[in-house]
Amino acid sequence: MSAHRTAHHLASFGRFLARRDVREQADRAAQDDLAKTRIPLPAGLEIEWLGTAGYRLTYVGQTLLIDPYLTRVPLKAVLRGRPALADLDLHDRYLSDAGEVAAILVGHTHFDHAIDVPELARATRAKAYGSSSLVQLMRLYGLGEQTIAVQPRHPYEFGPFTVRFVPSLHSKLLLGYKVPMDGALSCEHLDHLSPRAYRCGPVYGLHIEVAGTTLYHQGSANLIDDQVPAGGVDIFLAGIAGRSFTENYWARILRRLEPRMVVASHYDDFFRPLSSPMGFSTNVNLAALPDEIRAVSRDIDVAALPPMTTIAP
Repeated sequence: MSAHRTAHHLASFGRFLARRDVREQADRAAQDDLAKTRIPLPAGLEIEWLGTAGYRLTYVGQTLLIDPYLTRVPLKAVLRGRPALADLDLHDRYLSDAGEVAAILVGHTHFDHAIDVPELARATRAKAYGSSSLVQLMRLYGLGEQTIAVQPRHPYEFGPFTVRFVPSLHSKLLLGYKVPMDGALSCEHLDHLSPRAYRCGPVYGLHIEVAGTTLYHQGSANLIDDQVPAGGVDIFLAGIAGRSFTENYWARILRRLEPRMVVASHYDDFFRPLSSPMGFSTNVNLAALPDEIRAVSRDIDVAALPPMTTIAP
């Protein structure tokens, strides 16, 4: 990472702080506008954005939960290192009508992707699929046998869904130098499971096929170029936080996936409770996203989803 790039990131953050209110107004207007774009879903497929990188996909009564993050950890808990555990009341409030959960899929094990997974798996009796770090997390809850450490690119069949886990990377959010909470999750007791103990672990993109439609879920804006599937993606569920820290991110990943549509996610303030009005991640600049995509291709539509709202054809 060059000194020039570091200076660029610091200057960008400084401009954001100087115009924070104006930027957030622009992001809110962009979110409202992008939410009007129709998502090309096949008949019978429902999609719900759970906030951050979380989704519920339901088809003919079968549901996939992807990186479900309902228990929002306040920033002060991160700073103080207190245990971060799931709030089961929120599961009942927001996912009581999720249908039969065929599987829970986890792209990586930072707290904003994995904190709710063990208790959701316990309640739904669904297995959780992800990395060796996810296996360790589930073991802390006595659910090791309910976890599958995935084989990259192996086709997993979950009712009408076929899923492949694609090796990937997490964006280097710490000024382009480092992935926060990098490394394997190694915590050995729930009392020590602070937000920082949710280490990233191996990272995967998720290639999902259902009802003749292909979706690709990327929870963090980085990639291993030659691992990304070449073409054939209808909907790219793109986590956009941290994209500025990955060199030429959009050009690299869009030219591989060739998606018909990019649906933005992971731009919300994930320290804010779901019961509060949605906020935006620091310096996420959602308003700039359509121009960023058009700079690569004018044939790709851009959309966003209102949080906790079921979208169907």
